[in-house]
Amino acid sequence: MNSPLDNRAKVSKGGLKIEAPGQSEIDGLVRSARRKLLDAQTPSLGLESSFDLAYNAAHAFALAALRWHGYRSENRYLVFQALQHTCGFPPAKWRVLDLCHNKRNLAEYEGYFDVEPRLVRDLLQVTRELEIAVDALGPIGEK
Repeated sequence: MNSPLDNRAKVSKGGLKIEAPGQSEIDGLVRSARRKLLDAQTPSLGLESSFDLAYNAAHAFALAALRWHGYRSENRYLVFQALQHTCGFPPAKWRVLDLCHNKRNLAEYEGYFDVEPRLVRDLLQVTRELEIAVDALGPIGEK
């Protein structure tokens, strides 16, 4: 491996660990993400439910990409920041997910849900693009 993520994994407090990927784990993450993404788009759902499902779908796809590359994160937010290296996502896209992570934490840990419909639409769009990028990785060892 020769990735910028290697340097992060070498630092003891870097939040990433090198760990061999497992196809069944990745497949499970992708299956879960797809179900959540589909459910997030249900018109009758409230904004908070759609956001929660879409956020968790994005996280599962991003984690699948990270695992595909042979890393595991000790910090939930790192899976989004690593997308530049795992899926070639430009900063503008992974920053949408990072913003959603911060909004999710406010709702989860402080009970403050502050999400606009526009952010949920952006989250759904980026998550669909992430699904395509993860699919493009293919099975482990094929690239």
